Amino acid sequence: MKIHFIGIGGIGLSALAKFLAGQGHTISGSDIKQTEITDDLATNFGAKITIPHHPDAVEGVERVIYSAVVRPTNVEYARAKELGIEVLSRKEALKFILEEQEVYAVGGAHGKSTTSAMLAALLPHSNALIGAIAKQFGSNVRHYDNNRVVFEADESDESFLNSHPYLAIVTNVEPEHMEYYEYDEERFYNAYRSFLSLATIRVINAEDPFLSSLEMDAVHLYPSKDITQIEYVLVEGEPHTRFSFRDYGTFEVFGFGEHIALDAALAILAGLEIGVSIENIRTRLLEYRGIKKRFDVIQNREACVVIDDYGHHPTEIKATMNALKTYRDLREFRTLNAIWQPHKYSRTLDNLPGFVECFDGVDELVILPIWAAGEIEVDIDLKGAFSRYKLLMADRVTKEDGIVKVFRDGHVIREYDEGLITAFGAGDITYQIRGES
Repeated sequence: MKIHFIGIGGIGLSALAKFLAGQGHTISGSDIKQTEITDDLATNFGAKITIPHHPDAVEGVERVIYSAVVRPTNVEYARAKELGIEVLSRKEALKFILEEQEVYAVGGAHGKSTTSAMLAALLPHSNALIGAIAKQFGSNVRHYDNNRVVFEADESDESFLNSHPYLAIVTNVEPEHMEYYEYDEERFYNAYRSFLSLATIRVINAEDPFLSSLEMDAVHLYPSKDITQIEYVLVEGEPHTRFSFRDYGTFEVFGFGEHIALDAALAILAGLEIGVSIENIRTRLLEYRGIKKRFDVIQNREACVVIDDYGHHPTEIKATMNALKTYRDLREFRTLNAIWQPHKYSRTLDNLPGFVECFDGVDELVILPIWAAGEIEVDIDLKGAFSRYKLLMADRVTKEDGIVKVFRDGHVIREYDEGLITAFGAGDITYQIRGES
């Protein structure tokens, strides 16, 4: 089929586009700006890309799939409806994309991208659809001519209920995206119950308060007793976690932190359920190289290390902060500075006390303007809320010649050229800290 994607530059929608291209469909797409993702789609997947959106882009296509941020007022959406073209949300499209696949779905509030990429490493000849760029294969998609798919399942709009999971992993459950669930916690938790009930095999973190309360057959991980002897080591300056798991012996995996060991343990249990030998699991786990924007070391110099991290929720940022403190001590850096671009007004308001606490231990905190992600602007006194910190309110950052520069009102107000500097956020901060915008 000829399939057009509105909002194709998003990490989730681009994954579906690449996967369908691998199955022989002709894909096209549009977005508001050109990015490395749209360039990749055009160069490596033969996609015709339209920047920005234009009604002519849907002429001659047979199906349109649109991202969650696209509204019916979008010119391509409206034109497709006029022409009588089938128009599906990403959530709706999953039904036909995954219905014939053997899906190993990974859900949870935190760690699902990491766990998905780890599981993909343990199943080297499986397809993979991940909400991040897995460094092992340099993409958010891996394609093989079979029906086995490692899939990162998204709870933000209940789309994981359309993933047809054969195996389901849930890392943890924490109320998030509550604006979608109309702040109804029962509805939120019921979505997870339904997701797990769809699967034949279930692997869960049984020390999560919600998951521990479920009465359904599942493979249970008890991190506090199953994972022992955790230690952190540097391999050519890069972080690795070594740990013992049950009576299976010692494992080593890229990344720092107890949460990394937990994610790996869930992937190990899933691999065993699918039939991978423990020795193959041990070896293949070493092939996992991390994912872009998750404790992503983008500059590794003796005097100055810069890390890009996708953390945009207090729980995620706190976990990364703990790992950063360990990394700082191992590298013997004197300073740890953080740059935070809050993501969405609703998330920032809903979790403000948690955000205030999670940066504990930084020497200096830089806060950038909130990345709205399509939301209406709300006035939030971040300067007042974070007054306990040595604080810089800034407009943007960049990196030039190994130096991180912080701007306000068009002027450089701080330069970092030594120590450990980490950027947090799910907006365009990943491009800023890399010096790409």
